[in-house]
Amino acid sequence: MASPSGTIYIGVTNNLLKRIAEHKEGKIKGFTQKYSCNKLVYYEYFENVYDAISREKEIKKWRREKKENLIRQTNPHWNDLFKELI
Repeated sequence: MASPSGTIYIGVTNNLLKRIAEHKEGKIKGFTQKYSCNKLVYYEYFENVYDAISREKEIKKWRREKKENLIRQTNPHWNDLFKELI
């Protein structure tokens, strides 16, 4: 998730559509609400929750530049991918 100003949030969920809707509606208190992170700019799908959590931890350790490059590989304009999922 990203904010209009470019703040990046990384998280794991078992229901992507529901979670994005909650972020967009401001129902998730904390970081995403504070920084208006309500635009889906990148996601990965995993069958195994442990793999997803491992990947989340890996990406969270990266420097911002590496995270931005990962996003740009599949979404160079940082479009909101939520529209493609619904």
